[in-house]
Amino acid sequence: MDLLDEFEAARPRLLSLAHRIVGSVHDAEDAVQTAWLRTQTAHPGKLDNPDGWFTTVTARLCLDQLRARDRRGELPLLAEAVPDEQIAADEEFLRREDVSRALLVLLGQLTPTQRVAYVLHDLFAVPFDRIAAVLGASPAAAKKLASRARIRLRERNPGPEPSLVDHARVVDAFLAAARGGDIDRLVALMAPDVVRTVDLDVLPDGAAAAAYGNRTVAEETRHFADRVHASVPMVVDGGPAALMAPGGHPLAVIRFDIRQGAIARISIARYRRTDHVSPCPALA
Repeated sequence: MDLLDEFEAARPRLLSLAHRIVGSVHDAEDAVQTAWLRTQTAHPGKLDNPDGWFTTVTARLCLDQLRARDRRGELPLLAEAVPDEQIAADEEFLRREDVSRALLVLLGQLTPTQRVAYVLHDLFAVPFDRIAAVLGASPAAAKKLASRARIRLRERNPGPEPSLVDHARVVDAFLAAARGGDIDRLVALMAPDVVRTVDLDVLPDGAAAAAYGNRTVAEETRHFADRVHASVPMVVDGGPAALMAPGGHPLAVIRFDIRQGAIARISIARYRRTDHVSPCPALA
C-alpha cells in the first residue's frame, strides 16, 4: 500500500478526531487535507508509522486552529458566528456519526491543550508520549492536562443530587415530547399556569415572546421544532436546563423552573459565554 492509500484509509478516523477537537466539519476537513499536504512535503516516500504521523500532524494543526480562535476570543464557536450552511453540515455530521452534542458543548469550555489531550487520549486512545509531541510538552504534563479536562467534563454543580436527577428526567421528557409533537404529553408535564418567555433576539418567526397556560405553551412548541431537535439536557448555572446547539454550536439556553414535579416556568435566552454548563446527571 502506498502512502496515499494509507492516508485515504486513515482519513475517516482523522476527520472524526479533528472534528472532536475543532468542533466543525469544515475546519476538520481543512486540517486533514493540510496534514496530507505536509506529509507529501516531509515524507514523499514510505513512513515507518504512517497512522501515528497522520494523527500527530492532524492534531497539531487542530491545536493551531484552537489557539488562533482563542486569540480572537472565538472559543467556543457560537451558533450566531457560524454560517447557516456550516451549521447544516455540522448538524448532518453529528447525526450521521452519532456524535454527542452534549460532549461537543462541554469540550468547547476546555482550554485548547486540555481539549486536544482529552480527545486524543480518552476518545482515540493515543498514548501520552505521542500527545506530548503534539503539545510540545512532557508526557507527565500531557497526562495532567487530560486529567484536568476529565474532571471538568464530569463536574457537577453543587446542589441536591436527587432533585437534579428528577428534574433532568422532566427536561428529557419535555424535549422528547416536543420532538414528537406530543401535545398531550407536553400538557401533562407542565403546571396549568405555566409561563414561557423568549428573548427577542432568539425568538423564532411566528412565536410569541410570552405564552401562558400549559395548552398554549405546548402548542407553541411547533415554532421551536428545529431548535428542539438540536437541544440536549444540561445543567446550566446549577439548574435544570436544555441547551440548543445546532451542529454542536451553542445558540440558546432553555431554563426550567420545576415545582413538585411539574414545569412552572420556561425561559429561553441566548447562550452567553458566562453561562456555567455542566453534564446532565441523568444522562452523564
